[in-house]
Amino acid sequence: MPTTAAVSEKAIWFFEEGNGEMRELLGGKGAGLAEMTRAGLPVPPGFTITTQTCLQYYELGRKDPPGLADGIKAAMTELERRTGKGFGDPANPLLVSVRSGARASMPGMMDTILNLGLNDKTVEGLAKLSGSDRFAWDAYRRFVMMFSSVVLGIEKDLFEEQITARKKKLGITMDPDIDAKNWRELVGDFNKTVREHGKRDFPQDVQEQLKLAINAVFDSWFSKRATDYRRYNKIPDDWGTAVNVVAMVFGNLGDDSGTGVAFTRDPNTGAKELYGEYLRNAQGEDVVAGIRTPEKIADLERSQPEVYHQFVDIAGKLERHYRDMQDLEFTIERGKLYMLQTRNAKRTAEAAVRIALDLVAENVIDKREALSRVSAASLDQLFHARIDPKEKYEVACKGLNASPGAAAGQVALDADTAESWGHAGKAVVLVRVETNPNDVHGMFASRGVLTAKGGATSHAAVVARGMGKPCVAGCEGLQIDMRTRRATLSGKPIAEGDWITIDGTTGDVIAGALKLIDPPSKLPDWLAIFLGWADEVRTLEVWANADTPQDAVKARQLGAAGIGLCRTEHMFMQPERLPIVQAMILSDTPEARAVALAKLLPFQREDFLGILEAMQGLPVTIRLLDPPLHEFLPSQETLLVETTELRLREGEESAAYREKMRILKRVQQMHEQNPMLGLRVCRLGILYPEIYAMQVRAIFEAACELKKRRVDVRPEVMIPGVGTKEEMKFTGDAARETAEEVIAERGVKVAYHVGTMIELPRACTVADELADHAEFFSFGTNDLTQTTYGYSRDDAEATFIPRYLELKILKDDPFQVLDRQGVGSLMQDAVRRGREKHKDLKIGICGEHGGDPSSVAFCHGLGLNYVSCSPYRVPIARLAAAQAAIGSLK
Repeated sequence: MPTTAAVSEKAIWFFEEGNGEMRELLGGKGAGLAEMTRAGLPVPPGFTITTQTCLQYYELGRKDPPGLADGIKAAMTELERRTGKGFGDPANPLLVSVRSGARASMPGMMDTILNLGLNDKTVEGLAKLSGSDRFAWDAYRRFVMMFSSVVLGIEKDLFEEQITARKKKLGITMDPDIDAKNWRELVGDFNKTVREHGKRDFPQDVQEQLKLAINAVFDSWFSKRATDYRRYNKIPDDWGTAVNVVAMVFGNLGDDSGTGVAFTRDPNTGAKELYGEYLRNAQGEDVVAGIRTPEKIADLERSQPEVYHQFVDIAGKLERHYRDMQDLEFTIERGKLYMLQTRNAKRTAEAAVRIALDLVAENVIDKREALSRVSAASLDQLFHARIDPKEKYEVACKGLNASPGAAAGQVALDADTAESWGHAGKAVVLVRVETNPNDVHGMFASRGVLTAKGGATSHAAVVARGMGKPCVAGCEGLQIDMRTRRATLSGKPIAEGDWITIDGTTGDVIAGALKLIDPPSKLPDWLAIFLGWADEVRTLEVWANADTPQDAVKARQLGAAGIGLCRTEHMFMQPERLPIVQAMILSDTPEARAVALAKLLPFQREDFLGILEAMQGLPVTIRLLDPPLHEFLPSQETLLVETTELRLREGEESAAYREKMRILKRVQQMHEQNPMLGLRVCRLGILYPEIYAMQVRAIFEAACELKKRRVDVRPEVMIPGVGTKEEMKFTGDAARETAEEVIAERGVKVAYHVGTMIELPRACTVADELADHAEFFSFGTNDLTQTTYGYSRDDAEATFIPRYLELKILKDDPFQVLDRQGVGSLMQDAVRRGREKHKDLKIGICGEHGGDPSSVAFCHGLGLNYVSCSPYRVPIARLAAAQAAIGSLK
């Protein structure tokens, strides 16, 4: 549970007492409200209960810290004085909203309660003050529904079903058409539901309402959806949430009232234009929840031009003040504008880069700050799939293009099904009437999200954009019947499990699975400019892992400065080669093995010709054969079945049976209890030196041929899995001997290096000895993590690591985020030892950690020369390396 290292004595801050720099204490929402209040903007009065108070609440076993109740009572008395209203006063009631507000934006992940302070008496006073019975009873029913769901744990659907039934009885379709009489009757029905399912009466004491609501917001910090969101976005658990208590302003007082959400720039494209939505005669929950499909913010100019221009002016001031795009929430109460929130807005990766470029051009920020503004990991979003333009299809229905990219998958109608199917390896599209924060686990597991209601600022849209997943929202042609678990697209039926394709860039929804095209490898011009700025700053080179000429070309186009890992075993798996590889493994004598290797040599040479030529002028690090040989043979279980079937069908004297038995016996001879620690890596090259010799010969025959064509080639031979200086000397000497032999035969000089992959703890501790025989080190952090932890990656990630993360035994999956304390300490030791022997020793990393921004930062701190990652992660690593350099210069 979180602890309070330094608890602020002041638990409650009125908005004018704080400022925008106090995000850690007041949370993002509270700091934004404080800053707007200090700037003289129209903000309803209110106060913030600090994040430290939340942490104390948890330390005390979910009990209020001493003095908090008295502090809240005093703050409410002051709020009564400022508003001229009384909390619980039947004649002039003060109503408040109770909202969460963590320091990092977590849209929809924690709880909010509106219209708090209403009861059977104050609702009558609200009706008289507003002059509208319908408004008062609509506000009360909203409060009962929200409070019962958030605080009392009663399913919101129980209330929604009653509203739906009442509309059907009245012959209407929209909530605003329900009159005061029917809302009053529904509130009575709701109270019966509370008694039945909550085992208590709905609380009429407004002080009890407030205490329970504040505690519920604190409790929501550790709700499943909030915890899942933090884990996905790597937000610490020990930050806590603030609670904001704000005097209510009402957007549902008529057509001159309303509520909206807006961005100062387009969060999808970054275009410098006001982007957002507005609902007339509605409360904020209606916009964010997507309960009604809203109008565009520009429509407000026609209906309320003065309010619109005031809002545009405020939006511009806030963007200039914060020097970044803002996400704004506002309410209009009878023609008067109130600002309810400002925060730095979430945006797609494309928008983030384009906005950073524009802000530099506008002289708002400099290049280094621009580089720091864009999440390196978010660049992965730029490489989304799209529908193949050759596909011929009919659009079944259309919604709002809420988050870009295309996805094809099977329809899952609830989050639990989506999560289950996703974990089973199915491609899933989550299809809902509307998403809410409880659906977030299903969104994580889905390829994309489709909703019938909502807009570009609905929960589905905001969360999907943050995840980089396609989303189509507000698709009015989508109808869902959860009782039969079936849906229709513009009247055409689809069942759960049917395939659909969505295009979050256009808003199109198509029945069936369309062919998708991977994004182009060439960088867009705007991204190339931005990453060019990164290249000016970073000191760490970025290389790529590539096994084919196509991968090498793609890596180079994305900015790779070399190949840090070319895995030769992948080349052996191709269908025309596998029989030769198997013949080599099954050979009983060195002579027979040599015959098979001679057949493989031309294939390997062609492989290296393509990769070396594609990377001309840049280094190409080729790792010699790494996996155990049995991986190239059928499994023992398969062979046992096949030999049994052959014996029964053809008899033991058949040639097919005898050949299959020969393979089975060889597989049984090669069987190891723990093959990952058995006859593989350099041990394979020592017992069967002719295998490595063939590979080295192929490398240098290719290099010499290209050199004759005046192609600048820079081969680097990497010996895998070395743990002793003797292993390094034996394999290194053998590789150099073969290389020199080929160079002499061809009469061409080729510069090259022979080094090793550091992937064993012992290699780190004897790195100084290895440096006597290795000209470079490359950390293979996948295996180094396995051998340091004693975890089998393939097994651990599917079994206990998820549970370890849940229990916080592990902070991160060590195969995704480099373990700095354990694996990192070994790397640090290896770097120190190696460079004590040779100060200019080139050292890099070629595990998939090379594309993780946190790991890139660590590698920068270690003083490595390069990181190497998969081609599509090269842009991520380029930006992460620049951000690491900027951080080290501060």
